[in-house]
Amino acid sequence: MPDFVEEKSAAAQIGPNAAFAAQTSSEHRAVLGIETSCDETAVAIVAADGTVLVERLLSQFEDHAPFGGVVPEIAARAHLRHLPAMTRAALDAAGLRAQDLGAIAATSGPGLIGGLLVGAGFGKGLALAAGRPFMAINHLEGHALTARLPGLVPQPVRFPYLLLLLSGGHCQCVAVEGVGRYRRLGGTIDDAVGEAFDKVAKLLGLPIPGGPALERLAMTGDAARYAFPRPLLGRAGCDFSFSGLKTAVSQVIAQLPPGAIAAETVADIAASFQRAVAEVLADRATHALAAMPEATVLVVAGGVAANQSIRASLTAVAARHGLALVAPPLRYCGDNAVMIAWAAIERRRAGLMENGMDLRPLPRWPLESLSIS
Repeated sequence: MPDFVEEKSAAAQIGPNAAFAAQTSSEHRAVLGIETSCDETAVAIVAADGTVLVERLLSQFEDHAPFGGVVPEIAARAHLRHLPAMTRAALDAAGLRAQDLGAIAATSGPGLIGGLLVGAGFGKGLALAAGRPFMAINHLEGHALTARLPGLVPQPVRFPYLLLLLSGGHCQCVAVEGVGRYRRLGGTIDDAVGEAFDKVAKLLGLPIPGGPALERLAMTGDAARYAFPRPLLGRAGCDFSFSGLKTAVSQVIAQLPPGAIAAETVADIAASFQRAVAEVLADRATHALAAMPEATVLVVAGGVAANQSIRASLTAVAARHGLALVAPPLRYCGDNAVMIAWAAIERRRAGLMENGMDLRPLPRWPLESLSIS
């Protein structure tokens, strides 16, 4: 297993519990976030004002690489093995005990059920032992609210805003009207955009994680060499489709001469595929903004939001509508525990302090199902 990746803010370095000396009420205490929905084990402690005190992330890329993709059983066992030690280390680094926290929050869906059971079960046990509230957090809501984390952008993001949630398992346009108020404008009718990136990367023989590897390769390729289709381009609505694009790439590869694909050809396919995806996403974002004229900003989140070509394309779309594009720092695009702790803080502020003990982990948990009247 690779070592933990740890980030600390200045607040975490000025001495144990220094940021909490004058705090008494639960609402003003830090929240522990736990994320185990896929193949990354993550723990973070975030102060009530959004200051990230400690964050730790353990990636499992090396464990899954021999299999060419995430193996759910391996992922769940890795979470079970490392989560307790990571949590202890995070609390020690912040100079806190579990009893000092305002709440303990864990991703409870959607995701791989084995990992969700580990993270949510551990979080509930810790909450019971410490006598603290447990909050079951929707993974998608974590992504949806990350843009509001203080310090990520020059100006605080105000509701309502348009969210493009782009990841390996999700691809959707969402009108974010407030905490707990989400309106789905459209989504993928087949593959998620991140899934398409990973599958094309695998066809090209690239290592996992496929998306970042394909992006690096695309930088050296000719994006005009292959005229791949742009599914649903110009169509009404805000839905997505990437299955046909992925199939078109596989057909081009199948027609190449037997043997290893020339490096130049691999780079050109990657660049042409990435351009097609960027144009489709820009078109869908344009349609979604037309359906949501009240949007204050365009937000992109999820693992694919780290792709610089896609960011540039969406920045141009936002500018044409007189808006800014807001995207999290690269380390918060993928799965992380900071977004889980922050979503819990946002929900507490909004008075949405449900008893998470009553919720079983859900492999499918649509974001719009959280909406309140």
